[in-house]
Amino acid sequence: MAKVRDNGRKDAILATAASQFRQRGYERTSVREIAQALGMTSGSLFYHFATKEELLVAIMEEGVRDIMQSVRDGLAGETRLPERLLSMVRSHLKALLGTRLDAMTVLLYEWRSLSPTAQTRVMASRDAYEALWTAPISEAAALGLVDADVVLVRQTVLGALNWTAQWYRPGGRLDIDTLAQRMYTMLFPRVVASDVQGAACASRSKAIGTPSESPGAGPSETVPSLN
Repeated sequence: MAKVRDNGRKDAILATAASQFRQRGYERTSVREIAQALGMTSGSLFYHFATKEELLVAIMEEGVRDIMQSVRDGLAGETRLPERLLSMVRSHLKALLGTRLDAMTVLLYEWRSLSPTAQTRVMASRDAYEALWTAPISEAAALGLVDADVVLVRQTVLGALNWTAQWYRPGGRLDIDTLAQRMYTMLFPRVVASDVQGAACASRSKAIGTPSESPGAGPSETVPSLN
């Protein structure tokens, strides 16, 4: 039971610290202010985290774990490229803009507050997450559906998604699912167009009872497979 209470206290510390860091900035927030917000002493807080930087690192690593798990869960059962990319966009936004928005915002905008050693540690987690995007973007690039510079495409996509933390407000004109669909369409227009073209071709072929691509079809008649 003591372990459960300890974990609960750590969760409360992380959530409160993330809120304080987001509102005031890491450098302008003291350990004493975090402790006061929690109704505890600075010494009690240091029992769980040896330094303020250790607390910041824990917030960032937890943020990466949350968003990675969200994307992995969203990908479960998705095999086609369009559905995989849409699911990744949706899952990223849900994790970013959900109940852990404070932690996610700190993760995105407090990098310069970390020491070089801490940056290396957190960046290892970040790189592992970004690697999840490399495979589907590389697949899209091979099909000519996105720019051939996979790293640039990935950076552009994640940059656009992450910027929503600056302006998105729950209860506004777009819910997260609608926002995800709209951003997916904007970020991957050729994937969307190819999927629509493929669906239309399949529908016509089914109607006339012939395969969508005959062995003698020329290159202009071939629809890239997204499976």
